[in-house]
Parts: sequence; C-alpha cells; structure tokens
Amino acid sequence: MPVSAVDTRLPVMEAFYTLQGEGFHQGRAAYFIRLGGCDVGCVWCDVKESWDAAIHPQRDIEAMVAEAASHPGRLAVITGGEPLLYNLNELTAALKAAGFETNIETSGSSPLSGTWDWVCLSPKKFKFPLPEVVAAADELKVVIFNQSDFAWAEQWAAQVKPGCKLYLQPEWDRRDKILPAIIRYILDHPAWELSLQSHKYIGVP
Repeated sequence: MPVSAVDTRLPVMEAFYTLQGEGFHQGRAAYFIRLGGCDVGCVWCDVKESWDAAIHPQRDIEAMVAEAASHPGRLAVITGGEPLLYNLNELTAALKAAGFETNIETSGSSPLSGTWDWVCLSPKKFKFPLPEVVAAADELKVVIFNQSDFAWAEQWAAQVKPGCKLYLQPEWDRRDKILPAIIRYILDHPAWELSLQSHKYIGVP
C-alpha cells in the first residue's frame, strides 16, 4: 500500500553507496535506496526479490538519510521495485535538507511524488507510464530485449519533453546478442545514446 504524505517509514530492500552504473549520471558516486514493492513485474527483471514489499523492513526516513549522509557523495538515487508506489515527498524533503541531489529511476506507472533533480523514466510494456511522469522525464532509458523494442522506444521518445536524454540499454542476459543491433540503430538514429550497466562489468553493486 502507498504511504501517506505524513508517513516517515518505507520498505527498504537495500541501501548502498556505489557508482551510478547507467544512463546520464553513469560513473558518479551515489547512494542508492532500493524500495521494496513492484506491481509491474517485468519477466527479465534482475531484482525480482524487490517485488514483495512485505518481506522488506520498514525503515524510518530519518535513519535512512542519516546513513546516506555518512558517505561523502551527495547524489541520492531512489529505485526499486517501483518507488512511485509510495509517496516520496517526505523522503526527498529530508534528502534535500541534508544537501542531496535527488534522482529517481521509475517505470512511471504510478503517480509522481517527491522533489526531483532528475527523473529517469524506463517505460515497461507490462504497465504503461502515466502522462505526468512522461512529461517530467529528464532521461528516457529503454531496455532493449528484442527487435520490436526499438519501435517501443520511439513511441515514448515522441512523448517526452524537448531535451530529454534518450538511452537504449541492452537487457543484461541478452547483451551479447542484442548489442550489435543497438549499435546499428544508434548509428542510424543518433538522437539515441548507448547505456550499459557498467556496474556489472566492474563488479560493484
């Protein structure tokens, strides 16, 4: 169940300090907060253990932000699961007060909440993003699993705001098969850029 605007506890699967591995902010030191709970259910999801919110401990926002602030980086990335299942106003307010830049990675399938410096939208065929999240996206990151996903990517690229960064990212388990097609596509459609899950290559979370 989504939390209310005054709730100060959220189900946290994991939280860790690492390098952002994907997209526009790739390579930056970042504190990740992965919230439990997802109603999208991508068949190729690499964190299916995040789907059931009930198995993950509820944590106080104050404690979460204190842990984040114990590290020198001041970029916080909220991900999931699907983080917009919850009202994130309180969490982002607390992170902002502690000096953090706030980024979210979302499928956009639930209403937008929170105060964000960067919205990374990764739309999924299993549950489409809401127009309000599409309009707010600073980055469109489309996971390419098969050839038909290029048309899917263009469908959403036509709806995001001008200046939104466009990324194609190979699905990890099919990367060797699909990457050549992505490279060819970007060469023919240079509005797009390549996103790789660099954290998996270099062995960090």
